[in-house]
Amino acid sequence: MNRKGDKSLIVALDIGTSKITAMVGEYAHGQELEVIGIGSHESRGMKRGVVVDIESTVQSIKHAIEEAELMAGCEIRSVYASISGSHTQCRNSPGIVPVASGEVTYQDLDNVLQAAKAVAIPSDQKILHAIPQEYIVDNSQEGIRNPVGMSGVRLEVRAHIITGALSAAANISKCINRCGLQVDELILSSVASSTAVLTPDEKELGVVLVDIGAGTTDIAVFVQGSIRHTASLPIAGDQVTNDIAHLLRTPTPEAEQIKVRYACALAQLATAEESIQVPSVGDRPPRRLARQALAEAVQNRYEEIFEMVQAELRRSGFEELVRAGLVLTGGSSRMEGVVELAEEMLHMPVRVGIPQNIKGLGEVVGNPVHATGVGLLLWGSASENPRRASLSSSKAGSLFSKLRTWYRGEF
Repeated sequence: MNRKGDKSLIVALDIGTSKITAMVGEYAHGQELEVIGIGSHESRGMKRGVVVDIESTVQSIKHAIEEAELMAGCEIRSVYASISGSHTQCRNSPGIVPVASGEVTYQDLDNVLQAAKAVAIPSDQKILHAIPQEYIVDNSQEGIRNPVGMSGVRLEVRAHIITGALSAAANISKCINRCGLQVDELILSSVASSTAVLTPDEKELGVVLVDIGAGTTDIAVFVQGSIRHTASLPIAGDQVTNDIAHLLRTPTPEAEQIKVRYACALAQLATAEESIQVPSVGDRPPRRLARQALAEAVQNRYEEIFEMVQAELRRSGFEELVRAGLVLTGGSSRMEGVVELAEEMLHMPVRVGIPQNIKGLGEVVGNPVHATGVGLLLWGSASENPRRASLSSSKAGSLFSKLRTWYRGEF
């Protein structure tokens, strides 16, 4: 595929607990984003969204980046990376500035957002995002989404401030820098996922996004088109795998395979006649077990996850405002029976969210596992000047030969 000069390449790096995924997207102004390369590698140096082994994480990132470079035919220099974990916190903060020229400009928007960021946060935290919810001009006009060009003397913003641990962000940046890459921006996983899977109608009506990964369950609440609350719970798919390993007395890798192939989150969906073969530890022969017994153990853990999600919703005060219900995404949302169990427990409509507004590789489009990666690409393409990944030497060589041919033809 030819790379035209007016197209930019954006790279997303989804740093998860179970795997690290690099994704290359091609973007031209006014056109849909296209995924042209993907690479993933098992992640061993992460636990619950936090780096626990820098060297191992660096190697995983290198493998994922090399695979994506090979598929996309480009050299990656900078990435938009994800961050998650229970160290992240959120708050809603107001900011007020005078309007200098009597008419609101883009500079005033920057100034008022800076004023909203002037909040007292602990010394070990840093601000990851300041996302505007709504603007108010002269105390009379409320609920404004874009006030540029409006007349007034006083501009106020209500912003959603997301903070994260300074050390956690620094460790992720250090791992990426050690691979010879620059970090364009660190983006909270739930914010990235919501960019990819939620529709504008859902955000307007009120919706809660629940991204169930391996190490963390990330929550984002949207009401009236704006993000209102974010949270990260330290319980997710890894706990389900551990439960299966303890119940069946089988090694963790085998437990993970059993979870992916046979597990069911609602015991009623598994019949008593179905049975599965379970590998044993050491030289012992494999055993057979009823699938329903496995489903009961898995259901208990998923019930706990949804109870914690409901408790977090109640604590935030937005439970009654999410009229569009709940959108599940992430790797652990693909299990049979998860949607039915969530509807039964939370008494609201539930669907599995898949990435939207994107085309390209079939394994990415329509797969909730890649919601965060696609969200990072969309976030990067929405930024004003995404950095361009440079063409590889083979591409550069073909470009040079074309120029030489054109030059000979002209003179």
